[in-house]
Amino acid sequence: MPGGGDSPAVLRHIAIIMDGNGRWAKKRMLPRVEGHRAGMKAVRKTISAAGELGIEALTLYAFSSENWRRPANEVADLMGLLRFYLRRELAELDRNNVRLELLGDWRALDSDIVADLDAARSRLSGNSGLIVALALNYGGQDELVRAVRAIAADAKAGMLDPNAIDAAAIEQRLDTASLPPLDLIIRTSGEERLSNFLLWQSAYAELLFVDTLWPDFDRAALEGAIAAFGRRERRYGGR
Repeated sequence: MPGGGDSPAVLRHIAIIMDGNGRWAKKRMLPRVEGHRAGMKAVRKTISAAGELGIEALTLYAFSSENWRRPANEVADLMGLLRFYLRRELAELDRNNVRLELLGDWRALDSDIVADLDAARSRLSGNSGLIVALALNYGGQDELVRAVRAIAADAKAGMLDPNAIDAAAIEQRLDTASLPPLDLIIRTSGEERLSNFLLWQSAYAELLFVDTLWPDFDRAALEGAIAAFGRRERRYGGR
């Protein structure tokens, strides 16, 4: 956990709420699915740029647990694009030394997608470069509920003293346990809320809301976000 006093703005872990695909398509009088396709291209550019810029971990809010409420045809389009991305980009991710982590209740997705995700994570597991964490069927509140259930089960089994439960015990049971602490959350499209994303992890993260629609997000936009982060003074409640 962060201590008191000021800390230099060291940036290891960026998370992005990729918002604005639908508005991007609407501005161009295109179907929403075209916005999602363009958003996939932005994912590719951002992963490439993050790796080249020396970022250690990049977490992408790909599909929230609330996204199931969208029209069935849009959900089907999103799942289809996920299948396409995993199969098309896997070799490129491997060449770029990317490691894959998965957040959320992703095993509840269609069985073929789960198999593709398992295969991708296995193939990339030995890589040592940028960690890309995909948040799929993810909700911050659900993540905390699952962590609390795990703690309760361990306590009931006598494996954990309830008096020993602290922040570290919770963090060890979060989906992000293998990732470095979160430094920066970026949300595109001008919206200014977290939308149930990384609620615990964002406690001392810097927040950056940009007007850029996600399909227009590129290396220059990422560099701008990194520069903005570098100008901030992280105090962790010290003053």
